[in-house]
Amino acid sequence: MSNWIQAARLRTLPLSLSGIIMGSFIARWRLVKEGEIWDWSILVLALVVTLFYQILSNYANDYGDGVKGTDAQRISEAESRAVASGKITAQQMKTAVITMAILSLLATVLLLYIAFFPNFMQEFWIFIGLGVACILAAIGYTVGKKPYGYLGLGDLMVFLFFGWVSVGGSYFLFTKMWSWDILLPATAVGMMSTAVLNLNNMRDIESDRASKKKTLALRLGFRNAMVYEVVLLMLPLILLLAFLGYNGFLETGKYYPFIVMVLLLPMTGLRRKIMKVSEPKELDPFLKQVGIMTLVMSLLLAAGLNLFQ
Repeated sequence: MSNWIQAARLRTLPLSLSGIIMGSFIARWRLVKEGEIWDWSILVLALVVTLFYQILSNYANDYGDGVKGTDAQRISEAESRAVASGKITAQQMKTAVITMAILSLLATVLLLYIAFFPNFMQEFWIFIGLGVACILAAIGYTVGKKPYGYLGLGDLMVFLFFGWVSVGGSYFLFTKMWSWDILLPATAVGMMSTAVLNLNNMRDIESDRASKKKTLALRLGFRNAMVYEVVLLMLPLILLLAFLGYNGFLETGKYYPFIVMVLLLPMTGLRRKIMKVSEPKELDPFLKQVGIMTLVMSLLLAAGLNLFQ
């Protein structure tokens, strides 16, 4: 069991929760303000679904990189994978991927049934398609003849699915309507999530070069990837500030939502520490730190918007 838990890579799970929390509690703030009902059951199921997606993705990545030989370069490094190290066979991991894909689909259908049935059937089927796309994206990063992670498209997909789809989709589950300003916090979460992936790819840049996994970090080179990383970590708080300003908090004098700005100093310190790194393997501890920072960012905005309404 310990090998399966390790393969699930629990340190990545806070990142997957961040978008759901952000979108759900922005929806709660708006619904409560209008005197409408916010359903806790949708939040719980949405969190379960995103955890299933994340575990599915981690198992699929372990399997895909394992059978392609990519992880063979990493056995002596900080993050030894289950299939490559022989702790779990490729067939066992393939079965686990299929099982998690089925569980993810079932959980998705249940979530969408509760959120949309019977009054929003068009939205139900659209989100079924979106759920299937999420499952395919989780698997397709490293699995298949042309996995998009090997083509340098991982950053774009993480940005879209962890940011826009996660935040915007969870917001829509509650409100049944779209608001364009939701793209500001969605982009913030998407950039933080992409920053984690970029750190991971910067750390593995040499092993990926040897296995011909052409990540964006590899294409950019370590120095340019570091510049890219700094940009990804600089903009999220600016985007959240723009979201709060757009929604009139500066004019109303309600400053509680700005509590998220307390992250300005720790985020600055984290960026400076990352910028000092010259050896790729030294980046590994920062993956967890950026992931936790993303979760804290979502929790602080959620608290600021909702606890003092």
